[in-house]
Amino acid sequence: MAPKKSEPLKPGQKSPVSGQGEVVGPRGGRTGHEVTLIQGHRVPPTQKPGQKVVVVDPTKNGAGKPK
Repeated sequence: MAPKKSEPLKPGQKSPVSGQGEVVGPRGGRTGHEVTLIQGHRVPPTQKPGQKVVVVDPTKNGAGKPK
């Protein structure tokens, strides 16, 4: 069973969890780029306008879980 994908996050938006995020295009297509997300910090800028970040691998150590 595949894990449920999260909603795309816009650059500058606060990240709800820590982990790895994949940059996706405006229509949801994969770009092959990944970014590190830290809970409570802002999502880093993307390379092109309209791209967003989807959490693909949340942190498993308990430090980045939502409260």
